Amino acid sequence: MAAQNGKDLLIKVDMSDDGTFQTLAGLRATRVSFNAEAVDVTSLESQGGWRELLGGAGVRSASISGAGVFRDEGSDERARQIFFDGETPDFQVVIPDFGIIEGPFQVTAIEYAGAHDGEATYEMALASAGALSFTAI
Repeated sequence: MAAQNGKDLLIKVDMSDDGTFQTLAGLRATRVSFNAEAVDVTSLESQGGWRELLGGAGVRSASISGAGVFRDEGSDERARQIFFDGETPDFQVVIPDFGIIEGPFQVTAIEYAGAHDGEATYEMALASAGALSFTAI
């Protein structure tokens, strides 16, 4: 896989719960993280005293974060609505030359900042709220 342009990693939100996805505008930095809890099944009989893990067990999760500036009134308003209403709509994360991750996420944090001599900025964090699908590109 060749080097990728960071601006091509996109976070998209289902704007009206009908499968119409729109990029959260104004993002300058995005990050996606996948996690899986390990289930330790080590016992006195474990070979050589090595730890053993139970495959396929545990809880899997994903988190998304992004930071940027306000640029699109519609997607900004949708992100705030999701947070304040406690909704878990579908999001898409487009990872260039890798694939698309899609599924429900909850907005767990929104932070707003601004300096007197600069632009207003925001940061957002999301946590997976159900099963995710992966489609290879």
